[in-house]
Amino acid sequence: MTLSVAVLMDPISAIKIAKDSTFAMLLEAQRRGHAIYYMRQGDLALRDGRAMARLTPLSVKEDANDWYALGQAQWRPLAEVDVVLARKDPPVDAQFIYDTMVLEQAEREGTHVVNKPQALRDCNEKLFALAFPQCCAPTLVSRDREELRAFVAEHDEVVLKPLDGMGGRGIFRTRRGDPNLNSMLETLLIDGERFAVAQKFIAQISAGDKRILVVDGEPVPYALARIPQGDEFRGNLAAGGRGEGVPLSERDRWIVAQVAPELKRRGLLFVGLDVIGDYLTEINVTSPTCIRELDAQFGLNIAGLMFDAIEKQHA
Repeated sequence: MTLSVAVLMDPISAIKIAKDSTFAMLLEAQRRGHAIYYMRQGDLALRDGRAMARLTPLSVKEDANDWYALGQAQWRPLAEVDVVLARKDPPVDAQFIYDTMVLEQAEREGTHVVNKPQALRDCNEKLFALAFPQCCAPTLVSRDREELRAFVAEHDEVVLKPLDGMGGRGIFRTRRGDPNLNSMLETLLIDGERFAVAQKFIAQISAGDKRILVVDGEPVPYALARIPQGDEFRGNLAAGGRGEGVPLSERDRWIVAQVAPELKRRGLLFVGLDVIGDYLTEINVTSPTCIRELDAQFGLNIAGLMFDAIEKQHA
């Protein structure tokens, strides 16, 4: 089966191919003989109600100095493309939301979008996890400074973070009596205009913030534990964390089992669950990473599992 596959992503010229999951997907699509196309946010449009895209033919190779080549871009109806991989990184801002609306029109016209555009809009990566309270540590999402201060006083040691961050940016660790707490809340809330997330600090972060990849409702059997280094409490690789592959625990598999039916119902084919200790902290749906690291450590082909699921839906 030969498919046409377009990817909506950040600039391909800036990626680090040794760690880029989108690149792994492109390599796998090309290996299978699929035609692949590149597009960025400015390459989407609606014309007379039809979803359009400026599609650029793309080829990729495993070469850190010369990993891609682009052909001649051309505006075409997105309905002419079989599959769109929506892999634009957060923030999920107004422009991102508009992109999902164009992609949803393409979906109505017959294009298969991974992940489903409505789910990309609906499933904020921090709020969506709270749909499974049995899996989560005590958490408060609020714009109210006093409520957040009371939560810190109740739980003593707490992590504060914005709703729209990624890569560990804007995350604070605080505790009861911290003289910097007001300043942290001012930074996050912006005079009560924005929500902040307060979550009881999970001490097991010292063993890593595990990224569990779920493909079509099934977990990859290994997770990447992102382990904080030095005095840093954040495990995010972008914040200097060290990645170490680990087998899934029974608790990890239980959490996946709690979440997976809803992922499938919403059309979320490729998802990354973040788990610290026994607790689910985030459900990453926009552009989950860690494929390359897990493939390298365990001889896996996670992008292959994803394309198996995509091709099955097109059989």
